[in-house]
Amino acid sequence: MTNRAQAEINLDAIAHNVAMLKKSAGTPIMAVVKADAYGHGLIPVAKVCIDAGAQWLGVALLEEAISLRQSGIQAPILSWLVPPGSDFLNAITFDIDLGVASIEIFQEIVAASKQLAKKARIHIEVDTGMTRGGFLDEWDAFLELLSENREDIEIVGLFSHFARADEPGEPQNAKQLKRFFEMSDDLNRIGIEPTLHHLSNSAATIADASSHFDLVRTGIAMYGLSPDVEHMGSSKDLGLLPSMTLRAKIHLVKKVLSGTPVGYGATAVTKSDTTLAVIAMGYADGIPRSAQLAGVFSQGRRAPIIGRVSMDQFVVDLGADSTAVAGDWVIVFGPGTLGEFTADDWGKASSSINYEIVTRIGPRVPKIYTNSAK
Repeated sequence: MTNRAQAEINLDAIAHNVAMLKKSAGTPIMAVVKADAYGHGLIPVAKVCIDAGAQWLGVALLEEAISLRQSGIQAPILSWLVPPGSDFLNAITFDIDLGVASIEIFQEIVAASKQLAKKARIHIEVDTGMTRGGFLDEWDAFLELLSENREDIEIVGLFSHFARADEPGEPQNAKQLKRFFEMSDDLNRIGIEPTLHHLSNSAATIADASSHFDLVRTGIAMYGLSPDVEHMGSSKDLGLLPSMTLRAKIHLVKKVLSGTPVGYGATAVTKSDTTLAVIAMGYADGIPRSAQLAGVFSQGRRAPIIGRVSMDQFVVDLGADSTAVAGDWVIVFGPGTLGEFTADDWGKASSSINYEIVTRIGPRVPKIYTNSAK
């Protein structure tokens, strides 16, 4: 074990989640491993996902896709956040599929294809209502340009992204689905029929079979976390196994009297004589500074944060009767099976979401991989 903190990643839990999602979806799965696999480790997670039955890997950044190729992974990879000026020559050489969301990007990809005399594989991204990535006002002009250059590229897919799939029954979902069909029809009218159509994220994979099409993209659920606890239920409700447990070491233990101020700004004051512990993690490690209602799990019970989270440490109230000592390990968050705080708890405590809690764990925290799904 490291001497300060560690993120324990249960690869068997990820494999369980991938297999379950694939069976439930009834379609091929793209395992989304962007952002260092949501903080879980790009290469180890990608490999276990492929072994568990995912046929595709999805990343945001091209450098993530290249890292996967350089690690020896041969599965199809889509990189969709490729701005103008990206290394399209390398992408095409490495057989990385590219998301196309603007005319400028398309023109650069076509130029790279011609330079290499090798067709780039593209997935056309359309904006169906999220108003983020994808073609919107340029759509008609793009269709004309696409007709003129279709021989220079291979059109593999058409895709978009739901804005509110984690709210099953929300009318915007149906509107986006309708718009997706319309834009697909636009392509068909000019004689282009992509092999793959993909719209479903984790939430839609779980809750909306009508949007599964040829491929689903599973992100947060693959790591065992609910896309939205309020609208879709907890990980346990969905049959998912959370895969990350964050542990930290107690740096100091001290007995203090009632009325003792704690931390920067003295924003907290002890309400009774108690035992405090300094935990050797802080916002430099990904612990949210705004989290005031979370804490750690020590000696079989929860110990809440007291005072502000600092860059490298935070303080918890262990209670007057605690026998914890410096050097003891505590659980910052985990699956919740022991009663510990979960990533959902930390997300709520910091007015955020579980996605951010696991993804923000910093590089100073080593990852330890295990194989023991529970």
